[in-house]
Amino acid sequence: MAPWQPLTQSEQLADIVRESFEQPVLIFKHSTTCSISAMAKGKLERQWADAGLDGAKIYYLDLLRFRPISQEIAQKFSIHHESPQLLLIQNGECTLDASHMGIKLSEVKEVVG
Repeated sequence: MAPWQPLTQSEQLADIVRESFEQPVLIFKHSTTCSISAMAKGKLERQWADAGLDGAKIYYLDLLRFRPISQEIAQKFSIHHESPQLLLIQNGECTLDASHMGIKLSEVKEVVG
């Protein structure tokens, strides 16, 4: 299972940027009422142990409860909001943006190197 860190306050975005200079940081944006989002989350959780991303930190954003944070993420990293969506943040920049069934930890691993 992925070691989810709940993303519940916009102040955490500054922490995420800071952390991204030390380790890869993932943000998974999840709609709790969407079946595709639930499938993507389940796939991430099943693949996490074998993904080789032990050095990465993964944040979980509940879009229905914290919509303003999602908008702030879109602005901060210059990305289009989607749901479900997985973002890879490295050195303060979004280096991978995947959504729906395009979310693959193998691609994250390739970008992380």
